[in-house]
Amino acid sequence: MPELPEVETTRRGLEPLVVGQTIRSLAVREPRLRWPVEPSIDRRLRNRTVQALSRRGKYLLITTDAGSLLVHLGMSGSLRFLKKRSEPARHDHFDLEFVSGAMLRFNDPRRFGSLHWSASPEAHWLLENLGPEPLGAEFSGDYLWRISRGRRVAIKTLLMNGRIVAGLGNIYANEALFRAGIHPSRPAGRVSRMRLQRLADTVGEVLREAIQAGGTTLQDFVGGDGKPGYFQLTLDAYGRAGEPCVRCGRPIRVRTIGQRATYYCANCQR
Repeated sequence: MPELPEVETTRRGLEPLVVGQTIRSLAVREPRLRWPVEPSIDRRLRNRTVQALSRRGKYLLITTDAGSLLVHLGMSGSLRFLKKRSEPARHDHFDLEFVSGAMLRFNDPRRFGSLHWSASPEAHWLLENLGPEPLGAEFSGDYLWRISRGRRVAIKTLLMNGRIVAGLGNIYANEALFRAGIHPSRPAGRVSRMRLQRLADTVGEVLREAIQAGGTTLQDFVGGDGKPGYFQLTLDAYGRAGEPCVRCGRPIRVRTIGQRATYYCANCQR
């Protein structure tokens, strides 16, 4: 599933290609995505110029002077830039067509992605309750300390709550907790301030390294240029059940926490 680094990689790759383009139309071939695509979006976009391409959590925002498109890649989606029109493949669900003849094409085999329009995206119901960005100044050890006091929920579950941290997905939560030496099932309220500062630091480290590597490709993800990510080559915990820990050599374990596969070293993480 594309997570924050994959979305940011897509944004960075597409930004110089898309900003300044004038939109001719939105061609929707399959409106039955995670939520139905509103037919009126095409009319709202015609002849509008793309002013910015930004990210909020796992959402891409394609901004014009009239409002923004909110795109979520879902579990298997990708957004690619094509210099000229080509015949769509089976799972190519919509094209954002530009006057120049180029287009953005959305492909999503599982149809868990989404497309919305909002004149005020910061107030849209998908974004208005998101927590701080994990790469932003608001996310810190002090913030985690304040938000976690008195909470019995597992620290990994806390990290993956979008109302607390925007966009930090399963792969990167696993990796950050491993680097911080914190057991993923430890109650959030029982993690010390010093260890939460280390955790905030490792979240940033992991995400920046993943973005630099182009994200993680386990199955479907490709960036805006159609290339896969390579961060999976350096994963220390995620997907390595039974393999030796890179620190102590003991087998990496896996269990389910918050309905998600959780990988950890019982010796190194406390």
